[in-house]
Amino acid sequence: MSHRRITKRKAVLAGAGAVGIAAAAVLLPQAYAGQDGARSDASAPRQMSAASAAELLQQLGQQLGESYGGAYYDAGKQQLVVNVVGDNNEIDVRVKKAGAVPRSVDNSASELSAAKSALSRKATVPGTSWAIDPRNNQVLVTADRTVTGERWDKLEAAVKNLGPGMARIQKSGGEFKTFLEGGDAIFGGGARCSLGFNVTTQDGSPGFLTAGHCGVAAEQWSEEAGGGPIGTVQEAVFPGAGDFALVTYDDPATEAPSEVDTGDGRTVAIARAADAAVGQDVIRMGSTTGLSDGQVTGLDATVNYPEGTVTGLIQTNVCAEPGDSGGALFTADGSAIGLTSGGSGDCTAGGETFFQPVTTALEAAGARIGDGAGGDAGAEDSGGVANNGGAEANAGADGGADAGADAGAEAGVQGDGGADGTGAGGPDEVGGDDAQGDAVGADDGALHN
Repeated sequence: MSHRRITKRKAVLAGAGAVGIAAAAVLLPQAYAGQDGARSDASAPRQMSAASAAELLQQLGQQLGESYGGAYYDAGKQQLVVNVVGDNNEIDVRVKKAGAVPRSVDNSASELSAAKSALSRKATVPGTSWAIDPRNNQVLVTADRTVTGERWDKLEAAVKNLGPGMARIQKSGGEFKTFLEGGDAIFGGGARCSLGFNVTTQDGSPGFLTAGHCGVAAEQWSEEAGGGPIGTVQEAVFPGAGDFALVTYDDPATEAPSEVDTGDGRTVAIARAADAAVGQDVIRMGSTTGLSDGQVTGLDATVNYPEGTVTGLIQTNVCAEPGDSGGALFTADGSAIGLTSGGSGDCTAGGETFFQPVTTALEAAGARIGDGAGGDAGAEDSGGVANNGGAEANAGADGGADAGADAGAEAGVQGDGGADGTGAGGPDEVGGDDAQGDAVGADDGALHN
């Protein structure tokens, strides 16, 4: 089993100057008219899906330079809102011609990214986190209930030193921790986790992704507590630049369908991996808590677990509990988004939850999911809200591959600076209790939390 750091993906929505893959030199706002409807006024805001907004932002971000202050998707109006620093009418016109809505703000994306890097240097204590909030044009700093006394003073001083309006602190009622215990429940070394997504490895063998802190906890995993192993960890990353593990099935003839079992005999086919976007509606499946839904609230999050700092995570308001670690975060249209890492709270009180981006894990492990490899392939996503196993979720993508109709994703901005994100605590290992009825066993290859 190898443990190595992963490189930051090139295709992410980042701070100014790093807004995804190489951007087009010339904006072509009419390029989306066929999929989103023609506009009668070339300067009027254009209604678009979240995936189209993310694709458009890839073009816009680099061109705006230091005037770029981040962006998000307004799901209600189906519009891309682009934060612009200063009163540069030429920039506003460029944004409008692209079909987006310019919004005047004080902080540039590069300034916010630098602020996150400063927090990583000065305030990295367990139970804290930070990520860029494009809606408020600030860095959102979260502290769990364990951050008190000198640790709270240190965090508060670091935020204050960033200057007025640059960051804000919110308190979490829970305690940041990883959710080691299960989705499709899998068991190893006395720990319980969840199977995330089935994949095909570089040599064509079947395998699956789960959380890295699960892969570090045990090298072999079974479908039942105390049962014979069905898979062996090939690679695990935790802590550090991610929280994911690649496990290959011991039987190369194992059928590993690309789908998530959502309970009651229902499944969601997973056709692709996609990058997350702020504001995106997503569904989480886990063996402990079953289905839960919510929204992506931050990207490139840094989580300070007791075991160490993990960077590059997705922050959400989707609940999770011990045993959900490694489980699938996805959209109803079939886009794999993340793997459950950790967070605070539970599915009664709520809280923050963090996920390993699937696209980054696939790239690092050299694996592919569905009919392609990772999240750089194109298209749109379908929208909706997931309730009880059911319904639809919006899927956006920073550079990602989503398919479908409209989505409620915000084209959130990721900082390129060091360890940033929302705080979470270390893996809490929970005993091998059985998975709920809405989780499916790892042996049949379903995708789960």
